[in-house]
Amino acid sequence: MSLKIVVLAKQVPDTRNVGKDAMKADGTVNRAALPAIYNPEDLNALEQALRLKDRFEGSTVTIVTMGPGRAAEIIRESLYRGADNGYLLTDRAFAGSDTLATSYALSCAIKNLPEVDVIVCGRQAIDGDTAQVGPQVAEKLGLPQITYAEEILDVKDGKITVKRRLERGVEVVEGKLPILITVNGSAPDCRPRHAKLVMKYHHAKTVTERQEQNDDYMFMFDKRPYLNITEWSVNDIQTDVNWLGLKGSPTKVKAIENVVFQAKESKRLAGKDSEIDELMKELIANHTIG
Repeated sequence: MSLKIVVLAKQVPDTRNVGKDAMKADGTVNRAALPAIYNPEDLNALEQALRLKDRFEGSTVTIVTMGPGRAAEIIRESLYRGADNGYLLTDRAFAGSDTLATSYALSCAIKNLPEVDVIVCGRQAIDGDTAQVGPQVAEKLGLPQITYAEEILDVKDGKITVKRRLERGVEVVEGKLPILITVNGSAPDCRPRHAKLVMKYHHAKTVTERQEQNDDYMFMFDKRPYLNITEWSVNDIQTDVNWLGLKGSPTKVKAIENVVFQAKESKRLAGKDSEIDELMKELIANHTIG
């Protein structure tokens, strides 16, 4: 048995180390001040996809990502780890998409792919923390879904067995293929790059990137088709532009406040119950907690 696996991945600003320069004066994210990285939980999802590929001979892993041209780096990073190919959805019409518009675009892209058995993605992205896109894609495709997955245990007789990590414990569930699975950050970390794959896919480019490529390398894209990363626009995936971008996004951000926490004073406790009680009363009184 072989599986057709799709991984939904996203390039995000690294919000784990946000400083005072992370926001612009107009309240938008200063992406120049934050490095772009592979969304961490999407890497956990990629590892689960690659483990299925390792286990079932003939299986393939396809990456689908949406973003500006530089998001092609996410596809290359996936190829370096063992993915087979990737599709970049990039178009000005996608700009400003909320989770509803994003899931619509991704679902349309998946409909344009050959038959898919398993779709995996991270539980949520660190730049939004909504955990909505994966489930919304499943709903739009009419697929069953398993969320909060920590490990894909087995695939047999058209069914997949998954271990879920929940707030108060662990459970093992089963679902029918095709299916969408969202993966927790508690799942195993993704394997590192493979040196041979880095050498093989180092020059993998999209059409837009090839236009900026040195002529000395152009011959490679005809002789080595695997170096061509497919780039899809709105028209390529047959979408209704009214459901994309800001026009198709019912979520509106009214205001963003840049809050930077700074330590101005400290209090050292000896660990006595009376001191802890006093601290709790103080924190409640100034509405830090409670």
